[in-house]
Amino acid sequence: MGIRMAKAEDAAAILEIYKDYIEHTTITFEYEVPSLAEFTERITETLQKYPYLVWEEQGKIGGYAYAHQFMVREASKWGAELSVYLHPDFFGKGIGTALYKVLEDILLLQGVQRLYGCVASGNDSSVAMHKKAGFQEIAVFPKCGFKQGKWLDLIWLEKVIAERESPMPFRTVWEIETEGIFQHRNHEVHGKE
Repeated sequence: MGIRMAKAEDAAAILEIYKDYIEHTTITFEYEVPSLAEFTERITETLQKYPYLVWEEQGKIGGYAYAHQFMVREASKWGAELSVYLHPDFFGKGIGTALYKVLEDILLLQGVQRLYGCVASGNDSSVAMHKKAGFQEIAVFPKCGFKQGKWLDLIWLEKVIAERESPMPFRTVWEIETEGIFQHRNHEVHGKE
């Protein structure tokens, strides 16, 4: 019970969480629910280099979080954008924050120096979670998305996790030891219950 690395077999449960965000909120700018095959491919593609995490409790996935490269060019690989989504039954329990802490621990070992969060306007709880985790608002892109009959801003937040004159070589998530991170953070979460 707790945080672990996602597997392709988790895709259906993860997609069920994400589907609600697509269909009923403006939190994601996606309009159409992807097929299970497409969503599974997204997970496996992310896992080639970056962490994709799930929170599992009593056999049920209650949330997930993942990272991917910030921007697509080689020179930007020391930045990572993070995303987190929770099932409503798991809101307000610190799970989003716990998932972000594990992502941060792993990404630091991968050589990442800066973390980014992109939040749609109106998602005040996500902005608050990011700020509580040490992110600072750095930009707002006004009216850059349209969903559910209204224009939406995107709020960009950043957290510096390392300052190096020269970057470390970037390592994939599979080139670092993550088991100790999971044990430490899961113990931390369960110790507060």
